[in-house]
Amino acid sequence: MKKIITGILLLMVILAGFGCKQEQNEAKTTSNITYTCPMHPQIVQVAEGTCPICFMDLVPVDRNSDEASLMLGERQRLLANITTDTVKVGAFFSEKELNGRVVLDPKQVEYITSRVPGRIEELYVKETGVVVRKGQALYRIYSEQLSTIQQEYLVALAQSEQFPDNEKFKSILDATKQRLLLYDQSPKQIEELRTTRKVNPYVAYSSPTTGSVAELFVNEGQYVPEGGSVIRLEGYQTVWVEADIYPSEAGKISKGQMVMVTIPGFEGKSTPMKIEFIEPALQTGSQLLTLRGSLQNSGNDLRPGIQVLVKVPFHTVAKATTLPVDAVIREGKGAHIWLETEPGKFQARSVKLGPENFNRVEITDGLKEGEVAVTSGAYLLYSEYVLKKGRNPVGAHQH
Repeated sequence: MKKIITGILLLMVILAGFGCKQEQNEAKTTSNITYTCPMHPQIVQVAEGTCPICFMDLVPVDRNSDEASLMLGERQRLLANITTDTVKVGAFFSEKELNGRVVLDPKQVEYITSRVPGRIEELYVKETGVVVRKGQALYRIYSEQLSTIQQEYLVALAQSEQFPDNEKFKSILDATKQRLLLYDQSPKQIEELRTTRKVNPYVAYSSPTTGSVAELFVNEGQYVPEGGSVIRLEGYQTVWVEADIYPSEAGKISKGQMVMVTIPGFEGKSTPMKIEFIEPALQTGSQLLTLRGSLQNSGNDLRPGIQVLVKVPFHTVAKATTLPVDAVIREGKGAHIWLETEPGKFQARSVKLGPENFNRVEITDGLKEGEVAVTSGAYLLYSEYVLKKGRNPVGAHQH
């Protein structure tokens, strides 16, 4: 009997100990607190300790907490390169970068045509691409018609000298002189004809402007009619810059607005340009409009055909709350930022975004002046929160 009683008591003690241990394990299992390494979030334990990798003290993590915040020590903050800045309100503008191109200014194109019909006796410029200066001789032409008019002038001159009081002969002389001027005979050449009384059917034509020979329409020995094209010159002292824009954005741009033009390869050199024209109709075969301006090209850096970037200011606000672009986390549920609400405590907050430029973005809702926002390292905070909490900070906390 004693042995039986002793056995029953021993069994009760064993069962009681097993029950206590099971309750402890259940308490540990159902606890919301785990411990992890701030620098190695893959290390997770149910009890306090140190990280086996970096030997840092493990920190408690409550995965069921609704608070979208993290606590970081000074060392963790430095290692993660977390920087903050006090939010200030100031002027802000956004701009859009348009693809553009340099094209020839039609006002810089000069067609050299023959004033008289005749045969091209000599071409002084025989190839394209040659730069000619204003006043430089381009070609010499033989014209029988010019010779006839010169003879008529000499006859009228003789009659006028023989009968100086005859108004009819004076008017005939003036008329023949005017025809010579129309045939591009200079006053000096007419005076030489009057002095020498010798007909010269050859006349040399010079360039009326400085430019590059773009096209030759004749060869030596070729006959050209009066008004026939001989040479086409192109000048590059000024050029046009055209850019493409969608019709929905055209309302944000106006004629006379200033933009900045940048040439790829010369990023440090931007040139201001005034918009002079906005095409009212769409380009053929596209859904784009063309805006245009002109630029001085004294250094000849802007050559027709070069692709350029045209930066157009689209949005200007005198008082705006902005953050660096990298301070905003954008994902499917929206955008959020991180604020340092207390020293070392960082909290996520949903925000609404407005226009942005290449450096900053406007925060239209969710941020106030004077708050301390994370300006770099926001994505590291987001990643650590997801690893520690196992969920998105935006879903856990809404502003």
